[in-house]
Amino acid sequence: MKARGSVELGLTIPLQRHLHIKALPYSQESDRRFCWDLHIIPLRGRPSLLAVHCHTRYTFVLYDLNRLEWERLSDVFLDGLRLSLSAAGFPAERTKELCGSELPLFTKTHGRRKVAFLNRSWEDVMAAELALDENSQSQPLLDQLVNAKLSRCAGIEGLDTAARRLTEMLSQI
Repeated sequence: MKARGSVELGLTIPLQRHLHIKALPYSQESDRRFCWDLHIIPLRGRPSLLAVHCHTRYTFVLYDLNRLEWERLSDVFLDGLRLSLSAAGFPAERTKELCGSELPLFTKTHGRRKVAFLNRSWEDVMAAELALDENSQSQPLLDQLVNAKLSRCAGIEGLDTAARRLTEMLSQI
């Protein structure tokens, strides 16, 4: 499998404001398998990152990022993605494509429908908040609960879990 150059990270308007980013380009990537939308959410009053895969709705959370981590969001995202996928049992060689070989590109979010499903993922995270581990930035149990829930997503018809959709997608690339 050939490594991709970079993936796209669509930043919500609240996250753009938090990062003091005034303007971002529109997405150039036509294949949503290599796109994520990111949002800043309050978890127990702490600014946390919600990352949602645009094609499968696979979701992961990084709890309580500090100012320096927000400033290094590309690296923090990639580390969080690797940790989440590893904790979920995905082999590193199958997930390398999702990380790309270059730093991710920041863009505007990937459309209203994708953002609507990002908001649903946020609701799922809040419903499973009892699983939050305040002693860890990565949240494998919370991620697992959200990704095991039957849901819909913008890229694929019907109900399924994000974990199964991601497994299927990775077997095809």
